[in-house]
Amino acid sequence: SLAATMNAAAPAAAPRAGTRRQLDLVAAYVARVASGIKLARPMKIAIDCGNGVAGAVAPALFRALGCDVTELFCDVDGTFPNHHPDPAEPKNLQDLIKCVAETDCELGLAFDGDGDRLGVVTKSGQIIWPDRQLVLFARDVLERNAGATIIYDVKCSRHVGLSVEAAGGEALMWKTGHSLVKAKLAETGAPLAGEMSGHIFFKERWYGFDDGLYTGARLLEIVSRAADPCAMLEALPQDVSTPELKLEMEEGQPFTLVQALQDQGQFPDAHRVITIDGVRAEYPDGFGLARASNTTPVVVLRFEAQTAAALERIQADFRRELSKLAPQAHLPF
Repeated sequence: SLAATMNAAAPAAAPRAGTRRQLDLVAAYVARVASGIKLARPMKIAIDCGNGVAGAVAPALFRALGCDVTELFCDVDGTFPNHHPDPAEPKNLQDLIKCVAETDCELGLAFDGDGDRLGVVTKSGQIIWPDRQLVLFARDVLERNAGATIIYDVKCSRHVGLSVEAAGGEALMWKTGHSLVKAKLAETGAPLAGEMSGHIFFKERWYGFDDGLYTGARLLEIVSRAADPCAMLEALPQDVSTPELKLEMEEGQPFTLVQALQDQGQFPDAHRVITIDGVRAEYPDGFGLARASNTTPVVVLRFEAQTAAALERIQADFRRELSKLAPQAHLPF
């Protein structure tokens, strides 16, 4: 048995000698991406790899695309001596924002620790969150794939669905979760999917997996056509929104509370209530979301609206309904 072999004092002799090859996959990867993505003009960019593994590849990749690259923290160091490599947290983008503001770089790209998520900052210091990035990518993909389905998760801005439909595509909202979105992409044959967390999946011209470096290259391909890339990015639709809020609870309680909200919650002013993953109440001018996290015992909440007053109104609806079901809970809004 395998266990007996592993516990044996000496390893079992192989029936025949094996072979070993060492390949330069980085060079092959860079060549593959560069063969399929062409920038309209050279660009000056800053990249912040946060000492994660993207640093072993990103500088070479973006130079191969014709970029003048300013590197921040591209030496791989698992102690992360500068900041945590997570572009979802604004504090981790401050070095990049400062670099882009103080140099002639046109914009900045940041990557998470394993390189599958992308952060984007503009010259003015604005962070272009992943759902806004997805609007940019969807419009581009739909130019070549008329009527295609674009998948986005329940945490994304309502402007993703609106923009997809305005561009002639079919917007498909789905459950949050890397594996869930990836499976839906395979099931539907959609050319593009994305999550608010930053995982973007390109099936069109790529292989359908999330790759932050490739996502960054696709973004540069689009914005390099503009004289002012930052103006193009900052013009992407945006409402007033909260960050991801978390209601901490005991193990198991978040799913019970969210199920009760699905069953008993009353949102009379919402034009539809979506329950594929928690409760997302959609209003003519915004939305509110409450869903149980798949990984930690928290209820994740997010709100978005056209105005601050509308945001407060939507939050009040959720505050009222959640307080009925969990009166002792300390709501984070």
